[in-house]
Amino acid sequence: MGDLAKDINSKFENNRVKAMLNIIYTANWITSCQNEFFKDYGISPQQYNILRILKGAGEPLNVQIIKDRMLERSPNATRLMDKLCAKNYIERLPSAHDRRVVKIAITKEGIALLESIPKNFNKDLLKNLNEKEAEQLSDLLDKMR
Repeated sequence: MGDLAKDINSKFENNRVKAMLNIIYTANWITSCQNEFFKDYGISPQQYNILRILKGAGEPLNVQIIKDRMLERSPNATRLMDKLCAKNYIERLPSAHDRRVVKIAITKEGIALLESIPKNFNKDLLKNLNEKEAEQLSDLLDKMR
């Protein structure tokens, strides 16, 4: 079992400081694990998130709506979408009435990619928590925000 104090060789002035640093440390650990997992699929976790948003919407969305729904508020969402577009996982649909308006749609290739990715890929990250503990952790994080 992990111990933050040992992992980063540090002491903390109080439990609130330790909790904050533990959240940051754990978030980075999760990101690292997800980056490694998604390498095999040629996408990043943020790109996966964009594809899931588009698939879940069931209709083309404008870029701002996608940005608002992303788990990680990313200022480079347009660049992430450029890469997905280059791989033919999404497409841009310009408006016939206003050329400033562009909607984004997931392609068949994007849907196929999502279907090839196991749905429970995050399961191992939470393997040390039972269902009740996971609920408690989620509730505490909600309370913090």
